[in-house]
Amino acid sequence: MRKSPRKEPPIFKQGRIFTIDVNGHRVFGHQWNSGGSKKALVLHGFESSSKNFDRYISLLIKKNFEVIAVDAPAHGRSSGKRITLPLYLATIERVNTGYGPFDAFIGHSFGALTLAHFLETTKHDHLTKAVLIAPATETTSTINTFFSVLHLDQEVRTEFDKLIHQLSGQWPSHYSVLRAMGNISAQVLWYHDEEDQLTPFSDAVKVKEEGYPNLVFRATKGLGHRRIYRDNEVIKDVMRFIESEVVV
Repeated sequence: MRKSPRKEPPIFKQGRIFTIDVNGHRVFGHQWNSGGSKKALVLHGFESSSKNFDRYISLLIKKNFEVIAVDAPAHGRSSGKRITLPLYLATIERVNTGYGPFDAFIGHSFGALTLAHFLETTKHDHLTKAVLIAPATETTSTINTFFSVLHLDQEVRTEFDKLIHQLSGQWPSHYSVLRAMGNISAQVLWYHDEEDQLTPFSDAVKVKEEGYPNLVFRATKGLGHRRIYRDNEVIKDVMRFIESEVVV
């Protein structure tokens, strides 16, 4: 697992470090502004870490949010050599038990996909705010790309899908934000770039076309998969959405 090489931003020296055990993994997290008026959880994506979201963390603290950010297993300072959706989901559930419930969530890529699955099975309401930035919308699309690049045939794909079902109890099609959105009550702000090479924009558009009343969809062009969450205008809009008292 390749980890983010970025140095830890100054804001991380101000947070309280904590660790939790998740299925035998030592997961590191930070807590800021304990006792704030509301609580927010920040979730990074694949081969990233919480330190890449320091700007969101700083702005949330200024708005008197208590902020929690964790490094998923096999990421950042946390132990492990690989991450799976069930393991990341177990991490969020463990954090929610110890530090939640949360009023707002920000997730990027794999973190956003896992967040959607967390919300569909966790008690929340229409006042909860969830920001999904370039989520890995359809797991099947990711697998299709993988098999296409490696030129693997359908027989291997069938066995691969069976293995996922054996390990997780679900077929790959279950791990879909399109499917999960129907079970989410939270107000959702979704950002996706038209030129995203890792999480296809075409998958995201399918969710938009469902017309969920609790979903605000924003498309960008030219920011790609990672620059999108670092973009100044995106960050400003995310903060406006989280702060807003208006129900979508």
